[in-house]
Amino acid sequence: MARKDSRGRNLRTGESERKDGIYMYRYTDVKSGKRQTIYAGDLPELREKEKQIAKDLDDNILTDTAIKKMTLNTLFERYMQTRRFYSSTKINYENMWDIHVKNELGNIKVVQLRPSHIKTFYNKMSEQGYANNTIKYIHTLLYPALELAVDDDIIRKNPAKNTLSGDYGEAPKEKDILTMEQQEKLFAFVCGSPVYNVYIPMLTVMLELGLRCGELIGLTWSDIDMEKKEVSVNHQLIYKDFGDGYKFHINNPKTKAGNRIIPMSQAVQRAFTEQKKINFMLGRHSIEEIEGCSDFIFLAKTGRPLMPSAVNNVLYNIIDAYNKAESGKAEKERRTPALLPKISSHSLRHTACTNMAKHGMNIKILQYIMGHAHSDVTMDVYNHIAGVEDVKEEIIKYEKAVNI
Repeated sequence: MARKDSRGRNLRTGESERKDGIYMYRYTDVKSGKRQTIYAGDLPELREKEKQIAKDLDDNILTDTAIKKMTLNTLFERYMQTRRFYSSTKINYENMWDIHVKNELGNIKVVQLRPSHIKTFYNKMSEQGYANNTIKYIHTLLYPALELAVDDDIIRKNPAKNTLSGDYGEAPKEKDILTMEQQEKLFAFVCGSPVYNVYIPMLTVMLELGLRCGELIGLTWSDIDMEKKEVSVNHQLIYKDFGDGYKFHINNPKTKAGNRIIPMSQAVQRAFTEQKKINFMLGRHSIEEIEGCSDFIFLAKTGRPLMPSAVNNVLYNIIDAYNKAESGKAEKERRTPALLPKISSHSLRHTACTNMAKHGMNIKILQYIMGHAHSDVTMDVYNHIAGVEDVKEEIIKYEKAVNI
């Protein structure tokens, strides 16, 4: 005989009505093997929930109550446990999540997260002035974490899919690079400066090799082979807090492309020879061993390696001094001053890459020298060298070639 509820309606297998009028449905999740119970205020509502459970079970989606309660924050923790990251990368990911996602989306249940939540979140970040690249960075955390939820049968599809638009965030600013004329003016000024001429070797290495700042300050004399005329780039020196206070750390390349041996030009050879002389004359001796690395090349007055911020401060001060001198000279000569743009170590890396690209270097060779894991990063340089000045230079070359 069929079981009935208090209103005379037939109850199906697993359904029941409590004394307080609450309806229950008990079933076994075939994937987890656990007995589950859902509740509803009336029978039609309960049966709507049963339909959803049946659909989930047919689609191999987990219906475990604990899984259904999982928040995005918990999912991200699970995702981080499934991947092997360099310690610096892991800390960067966790910091970005804590700063931007944790309190905005993190407490939403994964099964309730919709594309509209994510799009609204990205739009809010845009209104707050965050760059497009920052929002893309956040997306690289959200998307794979939610893809894990799909793989684990927690949700059917990834709600982050197709949510990232180029319209979000401020467009990336054009990188400041120095033209050949500006580079010549910069070197002429530094060579003639009793304050800044000690930085000529470092500037030469930066513009000839196109190293990242961490690669530059991490160079040790054992990385330099003057006989073979080679520079071994196999680590970066970073200054970060990994939970035990800010200090120097050695960071190994994240990709095979970052580990490379670069042939030295004569200019680079002379630069390293001169840097050794400068260190000797200034009494600078490398005093620190950092995670197995010692005898660093570019040193502060204390004998410690240069800080990343120190390199950029040097560049800023040089440009500032040049522009002040140029402004004064232009005022006397009653002309508009030809000022140099503010630059950073990254600007000089981009300038070096542009120089090599302009001279027709094979893109795969350039990719190798720069340590780019993907050629599209290198191609960005080729796509940016067709400015007005570049066109003028090519026309002059063409005129000379055809004797116009």
